[in-house]
Amino acid sequence: MKELVAKINALTAAFAADAEKSVAGNKAAGARARKTSLEIEKALKEYRKASIEATK
Repeated sequence: MKELVAKINALTAAFAADAEKSVAGNKAAGARARKTSLEIEKALKEYRKASIEATK
């Protein structure tokens, strides 16, 4: 579970960096931010599953 949280934190940091660049007009960073947002979504779903299992 700790690895999953670390992965989510790393993805969130990468998303934030690329999103800032995208706002400044960098189109490639926008594409990376969109891709990372999908990866974050998958990781959060994994976290939700793991969290539910841990509480059982």
